[in-house]
Amino acid sequence: MPMTELVPTDAQAATRPGRDHGAAALEAVLRDYGASLARIARIYAPRPADREDLLQEIAVALLRALPRFRGESGLGTFVYRVALNRAITRRARRAPEALDLDAVAEPSDPAPGPEQRQIEAERRERLLVAVRRLPAALGEVVALSLEGLAHGEIAEVLGISENNVAVRALRARALLREWLEDVNEHGR
Repeated sequence: MPMTELVPTDAQAATRPGRDHGAAALEAVLRDYGASLARIARIYAPRPADREDLLQEIAVALLRALPRFRGESGLGTFVYRVALNRAITRRARRAPEALDLDAVAEPSDPAPGPEQRQIEAERRERLLVAVRRLPAALGEVVALSLEGLAHGEIAEVLGISENNVAVRALRARALLREWLEDVNEHGR
């Protein structure tokens, strides 16, 4: 969802400064940003049960943070910042995940044949595993890029310069390329 829409969404209307930011505001935010939050959780929590826990933690963090939303940045920026902070904090508390390239991926578009679907699922899973290995500063840039945010929007979410976002994205791509080439060549 673009953060620059002219017509306010339910979430934007419900979270305007000066309004009650209780359960109704949270429901509106989750309705508008739930799919994006689920994708971010998938990057930071590989197992379904961990993803559900992380999504609950994000919802609680948003419920607590919404009263502090002053509208100085876009609602999307605020939501992504809260979600990333919660995901990074959770990741820091947990032991590092072992690489599991044999993990089952979610099914892809039914149009391609079974072999092509399997190949695409394996490629997506390898990319997701590689993204999880990235240092937090690089992983958060990749996660927001995958959500379709432009470098300027990512800079706003993370509180860094647009140039810094570009540098982090370049470094992340280089690491991902290196890791994925290593996996393709050596099966690691």
